Amino acid sequence: MKNIVLWLVAIVLTVSLVIYQRATGPTYPVGGKVEINGEIVKYKLIRSFMGEKDAAIEIEVPNSDITGEIRFKRYKSHDEWSTKPMTMQQGKLVTTLPNQPPAGKITYFVQLFYQGQAYPLNNDPVIIRYTGNVPLFILAPHIFFMFLSLLFGMRVGLELFFRNKETLYYTGIVVITLFLGGLVLGPIVQKYAFDAYWTGWPFGHDLTDNKTIGSFILWVIAWFILRKNNDNKLWPIIALIGMMAVYLIPHSALGSEIDYTKTENQPVEQNLNN
Repeated sequence: MKNIVLWLVAIVLTVSLVIYQRATGPTYPVGGKVEINGEIVKYKLIRSFMGEKDAAIEIEVPNSDITGEIRFKRYKSHDEWSTKPMTMQQGKLVTTLPNQPPAGKITYFVQLFYQGQAYPLNNDPVIIRYTGNVPLFILAPHIFFMFLSLLFGMRVGLELFFRNKETLYYTGIVVITLFLGGLVLGPIVQKYAFDAYWTGWPFGHDLTDNKTIGSFILWVIAWFILRKNNDNKLWPIIALIGMMAVYLIPHSALGSEIDYTKTENQPVEQNLNN
């Protein structure tokens, strides 16, 4: 009975941490609402787009007299700001942002208008990052193994304090699943998404890569220590704290990006008719 309860607690902790990381990450949509003529307009401004098409920005509005526009330019570029009107389609104001190469970003503002009055949806710029298409048969197992590694990591922590019978076994599963999800499938996902297998140290500053390898090293050390002394609690705790710190850092923070200021200036306006 105790084992079942511990697993349930581990599942709740794991799901909560995953949701927190996603919701606080720089690719999570910026949502909000604004009141126009006594009616509430809710919106979500996307911050991530996968694929080779232009990114669609859609806002459902209750009144066809409401209009809108989007102002944008490539992030980290010398581009001038471009402005596009939004068009009404089936009760939604719709426009698109021009596609960018993998890891390219666009910064944008959206503004609605009604009877001559402007209603800005965001005072701070929203930054959208583009990625290449990642096949589901690669992405799904990557997510699965990463979830399992966190789940068993949580289970290690609970095992240490409430049973202390299978700590080594669970730690071994963490090492295996983290290796498969983070160090085998992770770089493959990265290659599809950003055309690079590894952009962490020593080749770059991608925080996702760096924190994955750091967490893996801590769990490997914990596993070797537990093989010699199954009663050791220090290193499993250190490894778990390291893993939790990884998930408390917003997902995709300090991720891959293109700095257009270091490349030939190519105004984004050229893609307006795509």
